[in-house]
Amino acid sequence: MRQTWRWFGPKDLCSIDDITQVGAEGVVSALHHVPNGVVWTPEEIAKRHSEIATRKDGTASGLTWDVVESLPVSEDIKKQKNDWRGHIENYKVSMQNLAASGVEVICYNFMPVLDWTRTDLRWNVPNGGSCMRFDINDFAAFDIHILERDGAGADYTNAIADEAGRRAAALDEAGKKQLARNVTMGLPGSTESMTLDDVRAHLAEYAGISRERLQANFVDFLEAVVPMAEDLGLRLCCHPDDPPFSLLGLPRVMSTEADYSYIMDAVESPANGMTLCSGSLGARPDNDLPGMMERLGDKVHFLHLRNVKRDNSEVVGSFFEAEHLGGDTDMVALIAAVVREEARRKAAGRKDHSIPMRPDHGQDILDDLGRRSQPGYPTIGRMKGLAELRGVMKALEYQQATS
Repeated sequence: MRQTWRWFGPKDLCSIDDITQVGAEGVVSALHHVPNGVVWTPEEIAKRHSEIATRKDGTASGLTWDVVESLPVSEDIKKQKNDWRGHIENYKVSMQNLAASGVEVICYNFMPVLDWTRTDLRWNVPNGGSCMRFDINDFAAFDIHILERDGAGADYTNAIADEAGRRAAALDEAGKKQLARNVTMGLPGSTESMTLDDVRAHLAEYAGISRERLQANFVDFLEAVVPMAEDLGLRLCCHPDDPPFSLLGLPRVMSTEADYSYIMDAVESPANGMTLCSGSLGARPDNDLPGMMERLGDKVHFLHLRNVKRDNSEVVGSFFEAEHLGGDTDMVALIAAVVREEARRKAAGRKDHSIPMRPDHGQDILDDLGRRSQPGYPTIGRMKGLAELRGVMKALEYQQATS
């Protein structure tokens, strides 16, 4: 596996100098300042390449921009409204510009409205650190009593709805605002959250769009961009829903192995693949991560390795971001499946036999606690995770080489 590190650009508290010191081989980044649906120009792409390649003192970092995460799919494309066809054409131009710059892997998602959702961005863990948490009861309190979405109560069990009422009643105005801000944090790379009116407006736009309709819109998007991606030598890889179940009454179409199989079968191409995020998919107890890697590994173009600990075995439930080797996913078994897939690719002569991975998320520990970094992206917590994952990788690769 090629060890990479996510970087949000020059404003990221984790600098390029830091990334070289943690031992990453490449960088995962995006042009977060470019609005969704707008072309990524050669000039802006070249600037990001230069920023990644250069340390603060002007010397070469030795790092390269290996993966784009994300080239966003606009809400208009997902809903097929307004100038969605124009946005697809812009997406294709951006792909051409990225390919010309040397980038080969593009991660994206097809989640409606919110790219990820948590109810607590700095939840305390027993060792004194903190992490992100999704609590279904707190989320229901937001949905039913703060957002006041029509019919929200019917989307939860009676037990969750009752507990949500108790929690909402216990919140003062500051607590309600903080919960709303956490839930509506918005896109990764941004520190801004949407207002409640913004969320309501987005939900209204999705009225009448069923899961089947959103899935069909996704296939239309792929049919438009995948042929060009294949011609350009690009590998597109969709990130799973986070969390992998319906929220706010919105449809979700990339939450399970069956979802991925459907989409990759609908538009068959080596360019149409998946980002296997063990944290997002691992929030569902019915997702078998090592098995998914075995069965779908041929189309896995990018890996997010992180772990979550679920509160219970319910599909729609609470969880928190655990240590990389400490959650409900058997990370050793998953990495073993990746090592086997890479060996198969190498034997077949595939250029992409080394799959890019990054230590996804991490707990805030030590100096992270005072930095207030991008939620989920502490420097030391991720470095600890990478060290643990690297140890597992090395051991399994050695075992394979000597067996």
